Amino acid sequence: MNKKSKIYVAGHKGMIGSAICRALEKRGYANLITKSHKALDLTQQAKVERFFAKEKPDYVFLAAARVGGIHANNTYPAEFIYQNTMIQSNIIHSAWQQKTKKLFFLASSCVFPKKTSQPMREDSLMTGLMEPTNEPYGLAKLSGINLCQSYRRQYGCNFISAIPANTYGINDHFDENGHVLAALIGKFHSAKTKGDAEVSLWGSGKPKREFLYADDLADACLFLMKKYNEPEVINIGTGRETSIKQLAQHIAKITDFKGKLVFDTSKPDGNPRRLVDSSRIHDLGWKAKTTLEDGLEKTYRWYRETLTHS
Repeated sequence: MNKKSKIYVAGHKGMIGSAICRALEKRGYANLITKSHKALDLTQQAKVERFFAKEKPDYVFLAAARVGGIHANNTYPAEFIYQNTMIQSNIIHSAWQQKTKKLFFLASSCVFPKKTSQPMREDSLMTGLMEPTNEPYGLAKLSGINLCQSYRRQYGCNFISAIPANTYGINDHFDENGHVLAALIGKFHSAKTKGDAEVSLWGSGKPKREFLYADDLADACLFLMKKYNEPEVINIGTGRETSIKQLAQHIAKITDFKGKLVFDTSKPDGNPRRLVDSSRIHDLGWKAKTTLEDGLEKTYRWYRETLTHS
């Protein structure tokens, strides 16, 4: 991948896609191809095929996806499995048709079994049942990994895939349908603004999660696009985990919320732990640079500025 390569970033307006675009532009890659959902519905095979036939990208970062937290996954399981399966299938197939030099597919830690050893190793995939609350999304992402491997095995395509830890940052969704960290930022900010006496949180607060700042993930994506060419999926994470209760306390601090935290144990916790084993990418020479505290500060600052100018 050189500075003049045609690079298509699918999902460029999303949190991860926009971070990848920032990372590419920062490094001098100017020939980027982007299309909004309004301009190109990636669930429509014919439209995606026409787009690829016209643009013929050299490299593809497949970051487009229907995403959300436990609430969204529970409420819209059909949309999560259908839209994600269609998006990734259309792009991967079209990339093969147009002889794309390399494609990078971003999966999700939801692909791992609910009951598996921690930290989660890449070879533990498909060794047990998934967490029911995000199974449709996880199955879609698992099929994307297999698609990359299958097109590589049958056609020799250099299609690689990676599993990032729970990602957060600029351009995340900060409402109840978002992932836990962004949803909590939105909830605590609203409570602080309205002067609420307490914030109610789903579950017990005991589950532990690993949080990866989006710009660190983008840096890892560029690193792997240049250096990784293996069929096996590879994890991307920090190696550090935080309980949901600890996360809520961090966010209460940065939003200056002084009220009470109430944990609603009638709501599901989701997976008890979700920490990916990132030893393979660490051995290749990549490690995350942003601490959770710094990432939260950057994310909340952007969120407040966005609200101010909206």
